[in-house]
Amino acid sequence: MTPPGDTARTTPARRPTIKDIARRAGVSESAVSFALNGRPGVSQGTRDRIHRVAEELGWQPNSAARALSGERAGCVGLVLARPAHTLGVESFFLQLVSGVQEVLASRKVALLFQVVEDIDAECELHRRWWAEKRVDGVLVVDPRAHDPRPELLASLGLPAVVIGAPATGEEAAALSTVWADDSAAMASVLAHLHGLGHRRVVHVAGLPGLAHTERRISSLRTEAAALGLDDARSVTTDYSDAEGAEATRHILDAPEPPTAIVYDNDVMAVAGASVASERGIAVPAELSIVAWDDSALCRVTHPRLTALVRDTSGFGRLAAQELLDRLDGGPVRSIQAELPHLEPRESTAPPPAAAPHRPEG
Repeated sequence: MTPPGDTARTTPARRPTIKDIARRAGVSESAVSFALNGRPGVSQGTRDRIHRVAEELGWQPNSAARALSGERAGCVGLVLARPAHTLGVESFFLQLVSGVQEVLASRKVALLFQVVEDIDAECELHRRWWAEKRVDGVLVVDPRAHDPRPELLASLGLPAVVIGAPATGEEAAALSTVWADDSAAMASVLAHLHGLGHRRVVHVAGLPGLAHTERRISSLRTEAAALGLDDARSVTTDYSDAEGAEATRHILDAPEPPTAIVYDNDVMAVAGASVASERGIAVPAELSIVAWDDSALCRVTHPRLTALVRDTSGFGRLAAQELLDRLDGGPVRSIQAELPHLEPRESTAPPPAAAPHRPEG
């Protein structure tokens, strides 16, 4: 019985060791070491018996010891340098990690995931993981316009796959990349809206400085100029529903508000639609809305949101497989994922001025 005021303590179970396996299998510890590490020196029958006993005892190799011996850690890392409060509402990373985990699990490779405050903290974490041999390689997300991570990882010799932008310069020879053509995707969105008759379009973008944000903003300017959309512009946010809603309010307060808004994720698009509803602005009769990433939110919202559809889990699977291929000695590659396609739904329609005239009576 635990004395009053004392906190009950739980003694952790003792992990099985090579000595335990040797004792139960009736062999020497060196024979166990040879068998478990796939080295010659023991008969096949003894090797099978040792593996059977190890499985019965629930033995697993010590990752720290494996790292010290030069073996793989059996783990890859993923660091996310974003505001933590934005992660719980955005489905993109959940789907991405789901795809990553699917591939890693098939090879019994663990995923070490950590959220940090900024890129400097991420770089420091990469250095520590490398020094401690905690991971065999890393997946890098949210590439920046001026990104210190590729150069750092190349200098450390830590295998990496950058997700979201093709590598440039010297790092292109050291790091594999998996990316999607954001410029072409933005062009397809503007072509759809222009075809409906929209001339005033605003893009509610994500975090400034991210490579894909900059590509989308640049593509908007280029395509808008080609189509004669003089009023097209972008505003940046942190991807959250709160900032998406606040940006929408400012946009709709303009003397000449847009007739269409393109949001960089599903959460902001739904928040924007809610702001329009609060103000009595009909979607799509008075305002068209497009979400960059499709999700269940886009499909259950009324009206259903026009969205760019892509296989985000497949994107994660592609990146994870490329990293495993690099760890197996494969070449550095730049892989372009399938281009997202626009799925028109009920949230886009011709603007009021472009609607066909219906004679009275």
